[in-house]
Amino acid sequence: MKIEHAAYQVEDPVRVADWYVKHLGMTVKRASNERPFVRFLADDGGAVMIELYNNPRASVPDYPKIDPLHVHLAFKANDVAAERTRLLAAGATAEGDILVTDVGDQLAMLRDPWGFPIQLVRRTTPMI
Repeated sequence: MKIEHAAYQVEDPVRVADWYVKHLGMTVKRASNERPFVRFLADDGGAVMIELYNNPRASVPDYPKIDPLHVHLAFKANDVAAERTRLLAAGATAEGDILVTDVGDQLAMLRDPWGFPIQLVRRTTPMI
């Protein structure tokens, strides 16, 4: 089986989706203009999707207080430093510095403007 999407309950799915489209290269595949304001977003290769929504039956997690090691959304980046700088200028916040793992992967943890953890990654050997 293949994963179709991962879903995230957020306060304002419309604004979050707009930011992800503008700054992370995602594409809206389906949108609802009524609550829960669902936005299905696909990555630039069309192989991975996330769902952003606001369902009144559930609270929005306090993403700024959640350790990024518990949950984060990772994006491939050819130039981690340049993408990190670009996203910081677009309203993201840094969660530490760029790290290089023992196998040479470059990782940068950020938070989107609403506090959700996103990671930039450049693998020395691509895994997918």
